[in-house]
Amino acid sequence: MNVVIIEDESFAAEKLERQLLALDNEIKVVAKIESVKNTVDWLKSNKPDLIFLDIHLSDGLCFRIFDEVEIKIPIIFTTAYDQYAIQAFKVNSIDYLLKPINKFDLAQSFDKFKEYHNQGRSFDYAEIRNMIGDMKEKKYQKRFLVVEGETIKTIMVENIAYFFAEGKYAFLVEKTGDQYIIDMTLEHLTNVLNPEQFFRINRQVIVHLDSIKVMKTWFSRRIKLELVPSFEKETIVSTERVRDFKEWLNQ
Repeated sequence: MNVVIIEDESFAAEKLERQLLALDNEIKVVAKIESVKNTVDWLKSNKPDLIFLDIHLSDGLCFRIFDEVEIKIPIIFTTAYDQYAIQAFKVNSIDYLLKPINKFDLAQSFDKFKEYHNQGRSFDYAEIRNMIGDMKEKKYQKRFLVVEGETIKTIMVENIAYFFAEGKYAFLVEKTGDQYIIDMTLEHLTNVLNPEQFFRINRQVIVHLDSIKVMKTWFSRRIKLELVPSFEKETIVSTERVRDFKEWLNQ
């Protein structure tokens, strides 16, 4: 079972390789590639059984690869940046894994690959690319309905500082510091919020750009944020999202 990992963060590629080898001793990682250009060159003369493909590579989005070379090889997409059309990946590829990848999700994806491989199933990667393109025209949510006691009101998105998850609930925090329970998951919020304004820094918190007061380097290449209004818990950009966070800041 020959596998190629296309991932520009070396530590993430090495971790995924270790997870794969622990999952199945017949897996052989034949290459770890960091860029669109090198991937195109490699795929023109190599044909692995399975590709793990990160969406953000060192020289751009992975979808440019499909413009240069025809790919009929099964793909499992990976990314820390979950604004994309997850359903499109689920339907038109083996799977979509959100970083940090855990061994249980990886095992399920690999089981799906083996099932589809036995069926000889093919995938329409062009459909994924088209859906990503369509998202550029997407209209994002402008206001949120919240309930406070017996009072119902709407909060305009420009008045929101950040969202956070705690247990089974998600909370909206206004710039005034007022907070409300909302009937949405962070996964859903990521798809309805304008990604130019909001960024999910980890599994618990989505921040608005204007709510960031101070940024500091932190352990393991992470970034610690101080938010306005202040947040009682540490707000740290996870290792897997640091590069995308910097790109988001640098638009």
